[in-house]
Amino acid sequence: TINEGEFVTFLGPSGCGKTTILRMLAGFETPTSGEILFNGKDISELPPNERKFNTVFQKYALFPHLNIYDNISFGLKEKKVPKNEIKKKVKRVLEIVDLEGFEKRKIDSLSGGQQQRLCIARALAVQPKVILCDESTASLDPISTGKIEDLLMELKSKYTVIMVTHNMQQAVRVSDQTAFFLLGDLVEYGDTDQLFSTPKEKKTEDYITGRFG
Repeated sequence: TINEGEFVTFLGPSGCGKTTILRMLAGFETPTSGEILFNGKDISELPPNERKFNTVFQKYALFPHLNIYDNISFGLKEKKVPKNEIKKKVKRVLEIVDLEGFEKRKIDSLSGGQQQRLCIARALAVQPKVILCDESTASLDPISTGKIEDLLMELKSKYTVIMVTHNMQQAVRVSDQTAFFLLGDLVEYGDTDQLFSTPKEKKTEDYITGRFG
């Protein structure tokens, strides 16, 4: 269970299933069993565009032939949002991610950190309830990573944030709750500080102390 306004990290080694679960939440994968409940309603069969979720991908998934304005407004245009409202929304989200005035810039003129902030702006523009981040800082330098982490932590006052990472230090820095996965199983889930200081499961302790993984 993930509560509204929480910052939750899915942690574990490569291949443990954390990204698969994130993709199921986003609607890109269909569960073979079980349910995904959002506000008490099973959304397992709901297409991605009808969910109140939006994903920030590791490799950006931006449209290289579109400028920044058109990248952000793409989803809004698909939803038939009026042009004047689109302009207001684009301006607002660019201010949030500290890219105001960049509307006409091309994607390849941005640094990696700026492109990731643009991805977050694009996700926010369609007003999701939940932001899903799939290793969204894995390819960034430490300074850019810190800026993205700070931004995501600011956003949790208005959104629920779920982040996939294998970086334990990052989980400690940003998340309220951490779920540790191993070989497709959820091993332990709880308060981040507690999970890292006094894990309940030996597998969790072995992983965070470097005995395996």
